[in-house]
Amino acid sequence: MKQDIDQINVIPLVDVMLVLLVIVLTTATFISTGQIPVNLAKAKEVGDRQDVPIVITLNADGELFFNDRPLHTTSLEEALRNESRDSAVVVRADKTTLLEQFVALVDDVRGLGFQAVSLEVIRL
Repeated sequence: MKQDIDQINVIPLVDVMLVLLVIVLTTATFISTGQIPVNLAKAKEVGDRQDVPIVITLNADGELFFNDRPLHTTSLEEALRNESRDSAVVVRADKTTLLEQFVALVDDVRGLGFQAVSLEVIRL
């Protein structure tokens, strides 16, 4: 005798969906944090920005990145030349970066005419 199947086995479907969920959550964390590993400093008060700023990253080795692209120190002016001077500039600096390097970077950016320069930190 042949028995008709009147139920759908959902266990394989649930397994596949859980695997897809893990993949999506894992890749979403890489996308949101950026691709350059920077150990940001911590602060109690953090401002919220609504616009999309220009992001300049200074890692622990002193390397500069402009919107996640490698940048040599001499070409900072060239990279910012076509940007609006009213744009907000966010500096992501590693917490182990020398204060002198950070101040020099902010001074260079402000010297190019950008007035809204801020530091990205992590809320405590």
